[in-house]
Amino acid sequence: MFQKWLQRFLGVAVGVGAVLVCGALPALAEEAPTMESLAAAVAEKGIVLDNLWTLVTAMLVFFMQAGFAMVETGFTRAKNACNILMKNLMDFCFGTVAFWAVGFGVMFGVGNAFFGTSGFFLHDAGGTFASLDWTKVTLECKYFFQLVFAATAATIVSGAMAERTRFIAYIIYSIFISLLIYPVSGHWIWGGGWLAQKGMWDFAGSTVVHSVGGWIALVGAIMLGPRTGKYNPDGSSNAIMGHSIPLATLGVFILWLGWFGFNPGSTMAANTTIAHIAVTTNMAAAVGAIAAMVTSRIMFKKADISMSLNGALAGLVAITAPCAFVSAGSALWIGLVAGVLVVFSVVFIDKVLHIDDPVGAISVHAVNGVWGTLSVGLFAQDVFSPGTTGNGLLFGGGTKLLLAQLLGVVSVFIWCMITGFLLFYVIKKTVGLRVSRDEELRGLDIDEHGMEAYSGFQIFMTE
Repeated sequence: MFQKWLQRFLGVAVGVGAVLVCGALPALAEEAPTMESLAAAVAEKGIVLDNLWTLVTAMLVFFMQAGFAMVETGFTRAKNACNILMKNLMDFCFGTVAFWAVGFGVMFGVGNAFFGTSGFFLHDAGGTFASLDWTKVTLECKYFFQLVFAATAATIVSGAMAERTRFIAYIIYSIFISLLIYPVSGHWIWGGGWLAQKGMWDFAGSTVVHSVGGWIALVGAIMLGPRTGKYNPDGSSNAIMGHSIPLATLGVFILWLGWFGFNPGSTMAANTTIAHIAVTTNMAAAVGAIAAMVTSRIMFKKADISMSLNGALAGLVAITAPCAFVSAGSALWIGLVAGVLVVFSVVFIDKVLHIDDPVGAISVHAVNGVWGTLSVGLFAQDVFSPGTTGNGLLFGGGTKLLLAQLLGVVSVFIWCMITGFLLFYVIKKTVGLRVSRDEELRGLDIDEHGMEAYSGFQIFMTE
């Protein structure tokens, strides 16, 4: 009995299965993949991957805000720590709105050779952001990635103007940097503007981001004047030590990590060049730190930690423009020069020019932004990014590329110095640029923010 029942069950099951298979065969035949459908699927997945890569690297660059906050806080005095942290927080917040409303359109929107005149509030009428058509990520992804770069340019300024700038003044000038100053010069180079047409290249922003921030920092530091007690009547300089080298060191490591988003992420695509860019970026940073350490040891008879930290940052700034265009060996030389250059620049700006820059922002970002931009014209090799820069001077390419890079450096310098002066002059004559002497001596934390970073913490001196 059981055997007959089992045979009937199997027979019915086989029959049903045959019907289902036969019914499904036409559908399977209709849905069989073609070369076109497979190519479309691969392209779609590629765009998804590009978006993911760009967003992750943008988040790394965003985290650089924490790195800047730690570096600047560590290199300044404890009584100004809250002020430094607040400025690094708020410049990103205000910059987010300003860059969304106006800055992104000025930088990448269709307009003329000098600035974009469309695309405000991320409004895309079709072809509005043609200068970014080289990447296939979404418009929101493009905006977010470029936003964190704009925030970096703005936050660079705070270090050179630390410990004596009014908070409201900082907010105003950081808004205008994100709104107009940074986007206009960025349009010249990255938005299809006149410098790009002249053949200038800046892969991830040695000039677009770092020199812009550095030059505005220079103007601000000059117009503010030095901190109280920085210089003696005879012109000699007094070292004003930062309160936490461990915080500064942590900040440098955060920035170093963030740079792996800054440079490789500038591909805005998950392609095979990102590993090469990461290698050149890391090489320049490491050698920059070594070179600064050795230089400080020769000059000061001590291996200066602050100089070594700034040496790593100098190497990172310098390699930002050429990272995709040069070999790892060339990156070594770029980092080496940057590490030496930052030490001499810090000493020259402090001792000779008598410009008070508490964290060395001008030397790291402006001076080495220039060096990095010019190094493209020296070390670029067409083999790494065919059809872009061509070869630099040291690889048989002649002076054409180097002269285009020099034109970009000079043009952005003039733009930033003029607009920076006008901006700070207006602020100085309206809301005021600098705190009073008494506020400076008490520390900006108390008067500007009503609190202390280390409440109740005291240092007792013993004999």
